[in-house]
Amino acid sequence: MHKVLILGGGIGGVAAAIALRKQGVAVELVSERDYLFIYPLAIWIPTGGAQFRDIGIPLSKLARKHGFSLTIDKVIALDSERKTVTLEKTGVRDSAAFVVIALGASKMKHDGIEHTTSICGKPEDSLVLKAKIEALIERGSGSIAFGFGGNPNDPSAVRGGPGFELFFNLHHHLTKLGIRERFEMTFFAPMAEPGARMGKRAFSAMAAMFEADNFTTRYGKKISRFEADGIVFEDQSRLKSDLCMFIPASDGHETVRRSNLPQNSAGFIRIDDYCRIEGVRGWYAVGDAAALEGPEWKAKQGHLAELMAHNAAVNASVEHFGRKEEMRGYQEHLNILCVMDMGDGAGFVYKNSKRELFIPMPVVGHWLKKSWGHYYKLSKLWL
Repeated sequence: MHKVLILGGGIGGVAAAIALRKQGVAVELVSERDYLFIYPLAIWIPTGGAQFRDIGIPLSKLARKHGFSLTIDKVIALDSERKTVTLEKTGVRDSAAFVVIALGASKMKHDGIEHTTSICGKPEDSLVLKAKIEALIERGSGSIAFGFGGNPNDPSAVRGGPGFELFFNLHHHLTKLGIRERFEMTFFAPMAEPGARMGKRAFSAMAAMFEADNFTTRYGKKISRFEADGIVFEDQSRLKSDLCMFIPASDGHETVRRSNLPQNSAGFIRIDDYCRIEGVRGWYAVGDAAALEGPEWKAKQGHLAELMAHNAAVNASVEHFGRKEEMRGYQEHLNILCVMDMGDGAGFVYKNSKRELFIPMPVVGHWLKKSWGHYYKLSKLWL
C-alpha cells in the first residue's frame, strides 16, 4: 500500500488525512500537539462562552475513526533534495510515497510582544486572555486595546477576523454585566482600512457598528513596540492599555525557512495551482504553510486550508496512484467567507472575484456559528 506522510495536525492536516484514508491510502499524521484545536471557535473562551476542553478534538480519536496512524513529534528539518523529514524524537523519515506539509506558520516578531496575548497564538493563550479579562472586570474599569499586524512581504498572511470577533464579544459581555461604560475599547492596526479585504459593504457595516458601540480606533500607524501599559507607534504616539490582545501577521514556518524548499519572500512554500511544491515531485503544501497566488484581496482561512487539503489528496491520487479524475486547482475557489460573530448576532461575509456580500444576522447569526462548531466536530468524528 502507498504511504503518505502528513506534517501538521491542524485543520488542513486533518482534512488531508481523512481525504486520503477515504481513498484507501495508508497515512501517518505527525503533529506536535495531541489534539486538533479549532481556532475559529476559540473566540468564545476568553468571555466564558465556551470551555477550552470543548474546542479541541483528540487526534487519537480521529486516528481511530479514520484509520490513520498518529505520531506526536516535532518536525525539525525538511530536505527537498534528499526527500527526507527529520523529527525531533524519532529521527529521519524517508519512506513515504509522498508528503503533505500542513505545518501552519510562525508569527512575526514585534518588540515587546510579551506584553500582549493573542487569540490566534498557542491554544493556551485563550485561557490567559480569559484570566486577564476576569482580572480587569474585577478591577472595575480600564483601557482595552485589540489589534492585528500585517506582513509587508505577503499581505495574505493577515488574520484580523478573530480579533474583531473577540472585540465584539467582549463588548457584549461587558454590556451584559452592566459595566461597559467603565471601559475604553480601542481597535488598532497599521493599515489604513483594516478589514477592507472583506469588501466595501462589510467594511462600511463594521465601521458603523464601531461608531454605534462607542469604540475608538487607531489605524494607519505602524507599531514601534509594545510596553506593559500600552502600544507605541512609529510617530512615538502612545495608546494606553491595561489589556492588549494582538494578533501578529503570519510568517514562514521556522522549519520551512531553514529548509531548501522553494519559498516566497515571507518564507511560505511556493506551490502551483494543484498544491504541488515547485520542483519537488510528490511533495505538497496546504493551508498557512503555502504561498497563495491570486487576487490582491486573497486571505488564508480555515475553509481554504480544507479545500487545499482535499485537492492535494485528489491530485496526489491522480498523479501517483492511478486515480482517474481531473486534477483540482485551488485558485478558482479563492474567496473570503466567514460568519463574524458578535456575541448577540453575527454578520455573514462573502467575497470572491465577482461579488461581495454582507448580511446582518441579529441573534440567529450567533447561534448559526455555534451550530457550525458542533457540525464541524461531528463531521470529523462521525461522518
